[in-house]
Amino acid sequence: MGSICVLNAGSSTLKYAVYATDPMLRRVKVGNIERITDHAAALAQVPVPGNVMAIGHRVVHGGPDLTQPVSIDPPTMRRIEAVSPLAPLHNPPALAVIRAMGERFPGVPQVACFDTSFHRGHPAVADRFAIPDSLYQEGVRRYGFHGLSYEYIAGALEAVAPAVAKGRVVVAHLGSGASMCGLVGGRSVDSSMGFTALDGLPMGTRSGSLDVGVILWLQQAKGWPVERVETFLYHDCGLKGLSGVSNDMQVLLASEAPLARLAVDYFVFHVARTAGALACSTGGLDAMVFTAGIGERSPEIRARVLRRLAWLGFEVDDAANAAGGPLLTSAGSRLPAYAIPTDEEVVIARHTAALVRPPHPPDP
Repeated sequence: MGSICVLNAGSSTLKYAVYATDPMLRRVKVGNIERITDHAAALAQVPVPGNVMAIGHRVVHGGPDLTQPVSIDPPTMRRIEAVSPLAPLHNPPALAVIRAMGERFPGVPQVACFDTSFHRGHPAVADRFAIPDSLYQEGVRRYGFHGLSYEYIAGALEAVAPAVAKGRVVVAHLGSGASMCGLVGGRSVDSSMGFTALDGLPMGTRSGSLDVGVILWLQQAKGWPVERVETFLYHDCGLKGLSGVSNDMQVLLASEAPLARLAVDYFVFHVARTAGALACSTGGLDAMVFTAGIGERSPEIRARVLRRLAWLGFEVDDAANAAGGPLLTSAGSRLPAYAIPTDEEVVIARHTAALVRPPHPPDP
C-alpha cells in the first residue's frame, strides 16, 4: 500500500505527517518546521516517501462553497484563492504548498480539508450577522474555524468519556490562534470565530472580538489605510498588543510586568465568558475540554478558567490538572473537564484516504 503525506501550513510554520496505509492509517513520520519565510522552499525538509499515493492539506477558509474535503483541481484552487483575503495568514501559504507539491509530484492526488467545514451545520441564528440578506447570499456569514481540531476532539472524547461525548460540550482550542466551539452530540452548533479568524477570543497577535467602530475610528481619525488596519489586527494586537511584552503565554505567565499580568487575566476572563455564552448555545453544559498548545500544556490557565466557571459546577483536581489529565476535575465535581491533545493531521489523513482509496467491492 502507498503512503499519505499530510501538510499543515501556518503563517510561518509547516507541520507534516506521513501515514502508512496497511490497511489502517499508521503514522510513521511527523515534524514541524518553524520560522519559515518561503513555504515552497521549506518542503525540501519534508521526508515525503517515494510511494506517496496522496497528499492532504489543511486549508483554513473554504468560504461558502467548499463545505467538505475535496480533491484539488484548478476550479478548487480558484475558489481557495478567492477567499484568501479572509484568511491572509493561512490560505496563501497553503496555496503555495499545494502548487509546489503539484510540481514535485505531478499526477499524485491532492486533497484540501477545510477548517470551516465542521461548522457548516449551525442554525441560522448562529450563522448570520444582523446585516441585509443580500450580503449573506454573497458569503458574509459566521464560518467558524479550527474545525479539523474540533472534529478530532469530538471523536477522541468518545473514547475518553463516551457518555459525555453524546451530550453538550464546550471545547476550548487555546493556542496562538484560539477559538471555542459548542458541541451537541459531537456536532458543532456554535463557534466563537466568525467571518474571519480575527473574531472571538484574544489570541497571540490577533485582536479577537472588537467593536467595528474602532476600525472606523482608526481609518477616519488616524487616517489608517486598509492595509495598515489589517496588519495591526493580525500582527500587533492580542496578547502581544495588550501586554507590550510577548505573544507567548509562557513568557507572560513568568512576567512580573503589570500589563503582562493583565493580558493573562484578560485571556482567562474571555475564555470563561465565551464558555458561558456557548453553554447557552448548546442548551446547557455536560463537560468542557481543553486542547491545543495552551489548552494542553498550561495547567495554570486551565485551573484559572475552571475556577472562574465554578458556578457551573467545575471543581479542579490540582494533582490531576498538573499531570495533564485527561480528567482535570475532582470526584465531587458536578461537571467534568478534560485535557485532550488534538491531532488535525490524522483527521486530514482520514479524509484524504476516503477520497482517494477505491471503494471496497461488495461482499459476494
